Amino acid sequence: MSQIEFYKYQGTGNDFVMIDNRQQQFPKNDTKLIAKLCDRKFGIGADGLILLELSKLHDFTMKYYNADGNEGSMCGNGGRCIVAFSKQLKVIETNTTFDAVDGLHEAHIKDGIVSLKMKDVAEVEQFSDYLFLDTGSPHHIAFVDGVQDFDVYNTGKSIRYGAPYFEKGTNVNFVEQQNENTFKIRTYERGVEDETLSCGTGATAAAIAAFHSKKTSKKNVFLETLGGTLEVSFGPDTNSYKNVFLKGKATMVFKGFFEL
Repeated sequence: MSQIEFYKYQGTGNDFVMIDNRQQQFPKNDTKLIAKLCDRKFGIGADGLILLELSKLHDFTMKYYNADGNEGSMCGNGGRCIVAFSKQLKVIETNTTFDAVDGLHEAHIKDGIVSLKMKDVAEVEQFSDYLFLDTGSPHHIAFVDGVQDFDVYNTGKSIRYGAPYFEKGTNVNFVEQQNENTFKIRTYERGVEDETLSCGTGATAAAIAAFHSKKTSKKNVFLETLGGTLEVSFGPDTNSYKNVFLKGKATMVFKGFFEL
């Protein structure tokens, strides 16, 4: 392979290099290449890289890599973007079921808006000043005042590597309530090791955390990220949550070829 055909997609500012790897030609064990493609100075520039691959039983398989080149846990905005990408490739029309690292996902796309079913949340851990839950990726949720001026990078980094997470780490979200079912959110993402404009699994976690901590009684919640607004809906079931959906725009930015 002398060059790689790629597509650039973004979902509320969370951007991804998308590659059609149904022919299994991309060297997906080459972490240095993946990191270079995601590099904003020497590569294409993205928060992560996503491969669309064949699935034996479903429409396709999503393989997600963090910007550091390592395979990552589930990415909600990436999941929405690969649904839009699969529609562009004519792999699907409007509805799909696909494989991802955390299991099966169902999704629907219409007019560029993707509604993605996330994994059930088995448990929410509530502590004195934060909540923790897994929405396909681990998330630490802290409700704060003045999130617009909050030091997300330094505070997020210290929590991401600190107790009880340490080397495995977690994503860290700072959330501020705006009204009954609208919250502002800023996220420090592990793997990117910086604040991103949006995080889909983080928005999902924040919405459930807001309901769980009785900050809202609504079962559909709007999250205002730096890159746009996402909607999360869910069905509470004691300490668990089912029928969790993440909804928002997924847009192609450009396509091109990267010379190796």
